[in-house]
Amino acid sequence: MEEKAGTVFSASLEKMKHVKSNEGDMLTQPFLDVCKLVLPILDKFGPAMAIVKSDVGGNISRLEHKYESNPTKFNYLFGFVQPEIETDTAKSWSSCTNAILWLTRAMDFLVVLFSNLSQHQDWGMQQCCNDSYSKTLKKWHGWLASSSFTVAIKLVPDRKRFLEVLGGAENIQADMENFCTEFSPILRGIHKFLASCRLDGMKAL
Repeated sequence: MEEKAGTVFSASLEKMKHVKSNEGDMLTQPFLDVCKLVLPILDKFGPAMAIVKSDVGGNISRLEHKYESNPTKFNYLFGFVQPEIETDTAKSWSSCTNAILWLTRAMDFLVVLFSNLSQHQDWGMQQCCNDSYSKTLKKWHGWLASSSFTVAIKLVPDRKRFLEVLGGAENIQADMENFCTEFSPILRGIHKFLASCRLDGMKAL
């Protein structure tokens, strides 16, 4: 039954069920697992998403490395933040707080992109990407990052080819929509927490 339902989104949808503890707290490893399962989907874009994949992969690695140093202390995602606030390092470019922030922003971009693909059947791939970028990452990017991203988006495959590469399973559309529906509140919860700590406004170059 699981094989029949399998799409590139299936594994991440299953992992999302375990992102929060019974008490509703965000768990580090399950959240990172969901983000890691997005990486193979980014590969389907070809070189266009190389920047995003590198950024996502780097932030996951930073957080996993810290988590593995003390899984009990960092069992909860927000457990990375308070020690960095106390040592005044949370806003450092190399902090785990910054990694959480930019990982979440990258996921925001992808959620809006997949939502555009699902809801706007008449939009081309570049339009889906540009709209998503303008609604998510663009306001946090400086000139250099924004220019690089704009150039990269021009390399995206056309819509039909991309959907074919995704697998073309009958329920790919439904899984794509479910991915957006299920992941969005998780991402909003992270932003809400970071905003409460006044750590949601850091920009790139």
